[in-house]
Amino acid sequence: MPKSKRNRLVSLTVTKKKNFSNLKERLVKDVQECADKYKRCFVFRVENMRNAKLKELRNDLRQSRFFFGKNKVMSIGLGRTKSDEYRENLHCITRLLSGQCGLLFSNQNQDEIFKFFDTYRHRDYARTGDTATETVELYEGPLEQFAHNLEPYLRQLGMPTTLQKGVVTLLKDFQVCQKGQPLTSEQARILKLLDNQMAEFHMTIDAMWCNDGKFEIFNRQKLIAKSNDDDDE
Repeated sequence: MPKSKRNRLVSLTVTKKKNFSNLKERLVKDVQECADKYKRCFVFRVENMRNAKLKELRNDLRQSRFFFGKNKVMSIGLGRTKSDEYRENLHCITRLLSGQCGLLFSNQNQDEIFKFFDTYRHRDYARTGDTATETVELYEGPLEQFAHNLEPYLRQLGMPTTLQKGVVTLLKDFQVCQKGQPLTSEQARILKLLDNQMAEFHMTIDAMWCNDGKFEIFNRQKLIAKSNDDDDE
């Protein structure tokens, strides 16, 4: 006997939708509170972003406060111009908020933060779109580092391989990637199979603001080049 369409389960619970307006207001308020609470604000930039590594970094600097993402909302809290800035020279930070960057509010001095960031580097596998840091070539012959059951997958990735007496064999020389060129999805997968970690997660300090109004930019030439790249995009 078919089920009656009238016999339907109706949930009486109500799930509140996220109020994104309130979340933005909270972020603006948090940024302004940190500008009052901490002595310094550092603008940092992330290369080869990895969420797990950024989480570790937050834990290591628990006495400080990180803000990452939502650059436009953060710029509202800081102030976009001299006339609407929250504190003296905070609007200078806003001009640097583009791309993979964020804010670090801290009471630690400049040397301590720089030293920490300089040593916080982690190798990882490159992803699709990353730039190859070296040219990788494989030469004709047996590839004993690969298990025999990987051979069909290697061919799927574009490698000219075959099985010879149970050993994965390259039929001709094969260039996996070329230095300076963006990686395709297939190239990134092959590099991972080769255990070649081309990417390095690290962070650099672009600028520093102090609560006495002092503002200083580091790596000015690099920032100009980055700004030009963003304009081209």
